[in-house]
Amino acid sequence: MSLTTDDVKKIAHLARLGIAEQDIEHYAKDLSGMLDLMTQMGSLDTQGVKPMAHPLDQTQRLRADVVTETDQRQRFQSIAPQTEAGLYLVPKVID
Repeated sequence: MSLTTDDVKKIAHLARLGIAEQDIEHYAKDLSGMLDLMTQMGSLDTQGVKPMAHPLDQTQRLRADVVTETDQRQRFQSIAPQTEAGLYLVPKVID
């Protein structure tokens, strides 16, 4: 698929992007290349390919699931303007 300069102008307008007139041809060429690549990738046979969460075969380091902070809700709510039943009361902002 090939994009024209008019296509790029329309896309930029819809996305509310300001692009310089001299760069439009370059964007059209780059975007057309991306669309061609996506078309090629869409035609590949991916039957039997397992989905991956990460391109590298690594394990994620996890931290210990241990509580490290103390509960200070009472302390913080003691300085709040208004609280009720453990909740902060705030003025209504939407009618």
